[in-house]
Amino acid sequence: MSQLLPLENLRNTRDLGGMKTADGRCIRNGKLVRSGHLFGGSDADRNALGEMIDTVVDFRTPQEVEEKPDPPIPGVKFWHIPVFDSLKAGITREEESDAQVIQMMMRDHHKAKAYMCGIYTDFVSVPFEVSQYEKFVRLLLEPHEKAVLWHCTAGKDRAGFASVIVEELLGVDRAAIRKDYLKTNEYLENDIRGLIEMFYAMEGEENPEAELALRFLFGAREDFWDAVYAKTEELYGGFDGFISDGLHISAEEREALKEMYLV
Repeated sequence: MSQLLPLENLRNTRDLGGMKTADGRCIRNGKLVRSGHLFGGSDADRNALGEMIDTVVDFRTPQEVEEKPDPPIPGVKFWHIPVFDSLKAGITREEESDAQVIQMMMRDHHKAKAYMCGIYTDFVSVPFEVSQYEKFVRLLLEPHEKAVLWHCTAGKDRAGFASVIVEELLGVDRAAIRKDYLKTNEYLENDIRGLIEMFYAMEGEENPEAELALRFLFGAREDFWDAVYAKTEELYGGFDGFISDGLHISAEEREALKEMYLV
């Protein structure tokens, strides 16, 4: 299980260190870090990250970056690798796309579920999105003195799937990958609860259907996990095929990643 970092304002920043692999090794501590956006981090948070990381990968759209830019951290290089080439309602979190969410899906949680499953299957089937994840993995192949941190906005979808890719590449047990993916719900519960209460205030009444829809849109769900793994099976014969034929990561490069990040 990844370890939540003891930061003041960044609630979903986690070190993958300690996650065990099928060959008996584990991920090195202080080398691979997943997160939500860094915009709201305190001075203490930025100082702590500056001690730990030397690289930040930002998966957000240019509009998201403009609205909530990452703060500079001395000695840290920032890479912008947007996973999406357009707004994605409910995911990219710009004001424009969030307004669309309320209009589109609050009356039918099945639509919210189907929409999010589509977001996840796009990760492995839309050429642009696959190419961006390949860029991310190739960045991990470069030498780093400190940790690489990657993030989107909430740290659950774009960054969450990037974490799945890293853990699969390094040979972490799939049950552990699933468990770690779903752990995001615990760290984001207060944020999700706030969105639900905001919607209730706008509507003037509680609406269980809307609450369920919001939990699909803003939480991590097994449905999404199942959808993306099923898509890799359909398109590539499984996740290993996605790594080799989608991300174009060779067996030698995969071994190099293990040498770099496992102990």
